[in-house]
Amino acid sequence: MTLWFLIGVPLAVGSLLLVCGRRADSLAVPGAIAAAALTLALSAIVTAQRPAVTASYVEGLSFGLRVDGLSAVMVIIVSVVLLAVLIFAVGEFGPEEARARFFGFMLLFAGAMLVTVTATTLVTLLMAWEVMGAASYALIGFWWRESRRASSGTVAFLTTRSADLGLYLAAGAALAGGAGGLALDELAGLPDGWRDVVAAGVVLATLGKSAQLPFSFWLSRAMDGPSSVSALLHSATMVAAGAYLLLRLEPLLGATPWASVLVAWTGALTALALGAVAVVQSDLKQLLAASTCSQVGFMVLAAGAGGVAAGSGQLVAHALTKSLLFLAAGAWLTALGTKNLPALRGVARRYPVVGVTFTAGAVTLAGIPPLSIWASKDQVLAVALQEATPLYLVGLAAAALSAAYAGRAVAIVWSAPDPGAAGHVEQLATGRLNAWQRSALPPLAAGAAALGVLAVPAVWDTFAGFVSTTGDAAATWWELVVSAVVALATAGAVAAVVRRRGDVPAREPWAGWLGLEAAGRSLIAAPTRAAAVALARFDDRVIDGGVRAAVAVGSSVARAVDARVEWSVDGVVRAVAHGFRRLGRSARRPQTGQLHHYYAQAIVALAALVVLLVVLG
Repeated sequence: MTLWFLIGVPLAVGSLLLVCGRRADSLAVPGAIAAAALTLALSAIVTAQRPAVTASYVEGLSFGLRVDGLSAVMVIIVSVVLLAVLIFAVGEFGPEEARARFFGFMLLFAGAMLVTVTATTLVTLLMAWEVMGAASYALIGFWWRESRRASSGTVAFLTTRSADLGLYLAAGAALAGGAGGLALDELAGLPDGWRDVVAAGVVLATLGKSAQLPFSFWLSRAMDGPSSVSALLHSATMVAAGAYLLLRLEPLLGATPWASVLVAWTGALTALALGAVAVVQSDLKQLLAASTCSQVGFMVLAAGAGGVAAGSGQLVAHALTKSLLFLAAGAWLTALGTKNLPALRGVARRYPVVGVTFTAGAVTLAGIPPLSIWASKDQVLAVALQEATPLYLVGLAAAALSAAYAGRAVAIVWSAPDPGAAGHVEQLATGRLNAWQRSALPPLAAGAAALGVLAVPAVWDTFAGFVSTTGDAAATWWELVVSAVVALATAGAVAAVVRRRGDVPAREPWAGWLGLEAAGRSLIAAPTRAAAVALARFDDRVIDGGVRAAVAVGSSVARAVDARVEWSVDGVVRAVAHGFRRLGRSARRPQTGQLHHYYAQAIVALAALVVLLVVLG
């Protein structure tokens, strides 16, 4: 029952706020905060109890939920980030905003994510996956009156939605292959062929949801949403959902060798390429978005290499760190009206609480010891080294880029202000930060730093045993040292460049996200549109034209038949009727009613019969 309440509270309160609309704006803040706090309390209870529930859906299929080690970690982290983000959002959204709509969609989204991480069947997963996608579209395009923001929501939705079709392909193949109940645990045991199709569908859906190559560009467009939306969707929930599902279905990847190799290398190359994209971004949220793709790439790499515990550790550390950084960027956006990095020079000095917490998050993101991502990332690299040395080297290069873009951001926000720097003002600047916004940051910073204890072997072994039944390769002391040296050296070098030369120059195609959106429009959207236009013309001119021609021919034949054949047929019918009518009149003449007439007729008939018999005889 507790598990039902865990998913029911955010879903019910969120739905109620959405149904009530502006009438519930005054109650949205206390209602949403209370629901998030209760969800966090329930997440702690289910983590201790490890419940499982099931409900019949249709014959042979069920709606199933279960909390095990991996899902328990996700339930806790989603609930923690949700509460922190909603507290921040109270200060971001004033009374004039549609608070009920915003907080309703946030709770609905979080509830769908909780169902996703506890789902035991593809039926359950698909339901939550769809709700999550729809809610993300509404949240990214929350300020829908601005065409750019509405368009960004559409781009993000269509991109992820196209990839989501892979889950339907996987469900169909699983049914055909014999997994009648569509249980996630049964997918790895499907026969060859069907298992490959299921793996292909899962990989497509998860790479799209996690903004891995070549789908990464949608995350750039998603930055047009509110900062609190970015903090939730792109730290512990939507983007992490794809990585989580790959970790959950690692047995399926392990049973399908090509899929595990594809996933591992896609994650590694995304971590490397999007790390380079992040280094040259001039917009702070764009930098954080590209780094999200890069950091999630480490999780995907871990899933492909069989490192469930390593990927889970990276997911948790990244969720706390990235939600903190997005909220800090949102706080400066509220105060200054811009997120352009040149315009943010010295902003950490002006707003020290945000500056210190942002620095803690950025240093964590850089992989500087003894903070959390240093520990979790090295566990991923250890798994990669066990899988293949080239995979490890690509991952280590991506880690160096993480230090580069994090070090650059820290150097800029703490450098001396540049009075001549002007950024694009996106919204009205308040010039101050309220207590709601400031209070959400320190707990996240403390959590991101404290998880560095995962580097302690005993702590790591306990965590790994909690989330996974298979043993991962653990990072050795020399791997930790190498990673630390690379991170410190890279971050220091980039900070020195920023201080001496002003900033890292932006270079194409990296600054433009590798041209992925333009490529998607040219290679997919434009041909699809052209094909749709061609099919519409074919439908209008050939199919509809054929129907119209058939109607015209039929009408002409009908008119010809009516003009020529119909009159002939009617004439025959009239002639027959006229003949029978004459026969009828003739037959009435003998019917006089006179008895002697009837006798005479009888005698004539008998005489004719006698003559006939004589002649024939």
